[in-house]
Amino acid sequence: MFTSDAPHLTEWAPRHWPVAPDWQPLVERFLASEAGQDLTQFVQARLAAGAIIYPPQPLRALALSALAQVKVVILGQDPYHGPGQAEGLAFSVAPGVKPPPSLRNIFLEIAQEPLLGSGTVAPRRHGSLLAWAQQGVLLLNTCLSVEAGQPASHARRGWEALTDDVVRAVAAKDTPVVFLLWGAHAQAKQPLIAATAKAGSGARAEHLVLTANHPSPLSARRPPQPFIGCGHFGLTNAYLQQQGGDPIAW
Repeated sequence: MFTSDAPHLTEWAPRHWPVAPDWQPLVERFLASEAGQDLTQFVQARLAAGAIIYPPQPLRALALSALAQVKVVILGQDPYHGPGQAEGLAFSVAPGVKPPPSLRNIFLEIAQEPLLGSGTVAPRRHGSLLAWAQQGVLLLNTCLSVEAGQPASHARRGWEALTDDVVRAVAAKDTPVVFLLWGAHAQAKQPLIAATAKAGSGARAEHLVLTANHPSPLSARRPPQPFIGCGHFGLTNAYLQQQGGDPIAW
């Protein structure tokens, strides 16, 4: 079922993976850290053992959404583990790949939100969320690699130290950001966001943090905060416009 035909990681070469210039110092600090070195050794060993690892460019979210341009953060858990699915952006799949159930629920919610007016919902031709990333939506998984058919196989191996630093860097911004935290895993980052924002000095913008259940079919319609009907996409755009920014074309 899982073959090497689909795009996958062929070598551990993070210094050759493009990231936006303002993310580069943070990435370099991570790679030099103990957590970064442990992750390097782990992934290199798994590649040497013949493991198929997705996605081919784990840092792609940091290439497409520069820190200075980030307006929205959506936190996922780890990449899709099916062949050809993961493209380095949380919840997104490569063009031509059938959208998984969670992504279909995301599209369903967008389609039915009353606050989304004309021009703020893009035509839906595929499941890639590349256009969101290019508008400043950071689609960040907390773990950035996974082995074929083995969800969470690279969790707690070091990626979380990097992605926690990414969340802190965004929370420290002086421009308003919307954090969309769906499910308990993403919501666990809420204290990190609050502590970072509080620690800042000067006239810091107020960030908006919205929470709901995960869009998975197992939880999307269940209490306490059903994802279906949460209104997060319209609320995000309303907030960005209140702050003088442009809405996202979802």
